[in-house]
Amino acid sequence: MNIVELILLLALFIILPYVGLYKLFEKAGEAGWKAVIPVFSMYMRIKLSGRPGWWLVLYLIPGLGILVAMGIMVDFLKSFGKFRFRDHAAGILIPFIYLIKWGNDKETKYLGPATSPEFKEKYQKSLKKSTTREWTEAIIFAVVAATLIRTFFIEAYTIPTPSMERSLLVGDFLFVSKVNYGPRLPETPVSFPFAHNTMPLINIKSYWDGIKLPYYRLPGLSDIKKGDVVVFNYPMDADSPLYRPVDKQENYIKRCQGTPGDTLSVVNAQVYVNSKAAPNAPGQQIDYTVNTTGVDLNPQVKDDLGISDYGNGYMTMPRSAANIVRTYSNVKSIYPNIAHKGDDPDPNNQVFPSNPYYPAFHALPGKLHDYKWNQDNYGPIIIPKKGWTVKLDSVTFPLYARAIEVYENNKLEIKGSDIYINGQKTDSYTFKMNYYWMMGDNRHDSADSRYWGFVPEDHIVGRALFVWMSWDDKADFLHKIRWSRLFRGVN
Repeated sequence: MNIVELILLLALFIILPYVGLYKLFEKAGEAGWKAVIPVFSMYMRIKLSGRPGWWLVLYLIPGLGILVAMGIMVDFLKSFGKFRFRDHAAGILIPFIYLIKWGNDKETKYLGPATSPEFKEKYQKSLKKSTTREWTEAIIFAVVAATLIRTFFIEAYTIPTPSMERSLLVGDFLFVSKVNYGPRLPETPVSFPFAHNTMPLINIKSYWDGIKLPYYRLPGLSDIKKGDVVVFNYPMDADSPLYRPVDKQENYIKRCQGTPGDTLSVVNAQVYVNSKAAPNAPGQQIDYTVNTTGVDLNPQVKDDLGISDYGNGYMTMPRSAANIVRTYSNVKSIYPNIAHKGDDPDPNNQVFPSNPYYPAFHALPGKLHDYKWNQDNYGPIIIPKKGWTVKLDSVTFPLYARAIEVYENNKLEIKGSDIYINGQKTDSYTFKMNYYWMMGDNRHDSADSRYWGFVPEDHIVGRALFVWMSWDDKADFLHKIRWSRLFRGVN
């Protein structure tokens, strides 16, 4: 959104409606200036509608305040004789037209507080609603309320891949809190309710990107902490061929391993943060090679221990399960399949920043640094923090170029061996946002920050709270529901 569009939106939805309210306040016998003072204007509308003054507290609650404001507007319009549903819709959706129209309309008069018993008795015929209108208003209210709850408070999410096993399983249904880290205001406010980025069945865009609002997050209960299970928008969608606005990019779920300013490394599949070993999740698992005497492990034992068997002795399991398997008499040896330090990564599975399969891969000409990193031995790497200035050279430039160009919207150019940001030659950059490092608990089957780098703060959706349903597609009909996982907290 450019500055002209932003000014136009401010004029339409903020400035012009107050012009109409100014006139309506005067019709109600109040000074017009009371209509143009934020918050106080809402208090006066509550008073003129006959609602108790404590409704102002409800209006000030993020998310709920939008619903309350709509209800107050309906009562306020009824106080001026606007009883029809289309009048209420017009006053809420296009107030910059109708509030001004009614403010200058000689036929529009203040009739009294619409919620008072006297008003309801006097205008009971006009206030009476048809069955169709009652159902229509109920449906609209339900849709608006549910949308506000999803946007500002809590949202359902499904685990589609095994990247978080055994902590979270495919088929787990979660509730994700928007309140913990602060609800993020929609970047694309015009979208179809309950659809993320595409419409079911017809597979077309569920939103209109003609209006894009800048990133803003309301205050939350806490900052993101290391170890939190976080839902976020997939960063690699930012400049993919199927570009979508940030809030419409695909949702991913991983565990936060590094926060802004941390120095992170992976040594033999163990994460280290600021030179200290990070706590491992109880369900964290990696791949093992299991050699037996020829007698396979009992299938029930593998189910009980949470072991995924891919054949030829290749299995994935938590460390606790591996310690048990090691004691079995039919197991000759078991060892983790860990890539050693300096080992070349799988050419089809290269890690960040050397992964050529993702867009915006940058290196200075003739100065491609060989990091010798792989999925099990990675880093050290510093996670950008807002206000941190990084020196750009052949080693650091590939690590931070994508964040500078794509996530922070700068024009990045390489001319010869020099770096230009927004047309200015430079050898450093100061970050505008905080960033995070996300990894899956299923370390050898997770597309995470090791492969595509940092997660910007504006991509954060919320914190996973608990599993409310768990469905096992592979089980028989009587065991489809994993009863033991229902209402289990996410740790």
